[in-house]
Amino acid sequence: MEGRSRIPESAQNGPHEQLAALIERRGGQGYRKPVAPYSADAFTRFAAKCPPGAPLIVDSCCGTGESTLNLAAAFPDHFVLGVDQSADRLSRAPLPPANALLLRADMADIWRLLHEGGYRPARQYMLYPNPWPKIGQLARRWPAHPVFPLVLALGGTIECRSNWRIYVEEFALAARLISGLRSPVDMFAPAVPITPFERKYLASGHTLYRCVLECGA
Repeated sequence: MEGRSRIPESAQNGPHEQLAALIERRGGQGYRKPVAPYSADAFTRFAAKCPPGAPLIVDSCCGTGESTLNLAAAFPDHFVLGVDQSADRLSRAPLPPANALLLRADMADIWRLLHEGGYRPARQYMLYPNPWPKIGQLARRWPAHPVFPLVLALGGTIECRSNWRIYVEEFALAARLISGLRSPVDMFAPAVPITPFERKYLASGHTLYRCVLECGA
């Protein structure tokens, strides 16, 4: 994380022109990709620690887990689940507190299993996801992913942060098109950064953006 970072470069100057058409084409189709065995095993470990009715926070693609630990400290009365697909990143995570768990799993699988298991998080975080900024990479971004309707259906307060404004604008647009939820995209400066990327982007002088959706229970 040393050195200055760059804002993602893209030929886009606003939300992808195909995002609305992609969402409309999928319609009400469910997310049907089979759950990977390693994700299912990880979810079983989580379910043994946190029942569906417990107050839950989901930290998606948490990297080395710094954000998960910070959220666990900020919300001591919640259980915080951090998920990342990289065993290497998670191997560098400190030991989580009693109210947190770090899992190596496919995030899309975990969202699906949470929904099927009756979990309804109080809060969900999508902190500095990989922007995939090339025009042809739209389908790799979470707002364009077929699992995104399940993320919204899980409910709670869902917050997306990025140093690429377009990503957050696509997050807000997808939420409006899928669920009718409307929320602005704002510039913000956290008093204390809670992820390594947030810390690096602030040190590099980047403007940070976020959108906070209130999806209800």
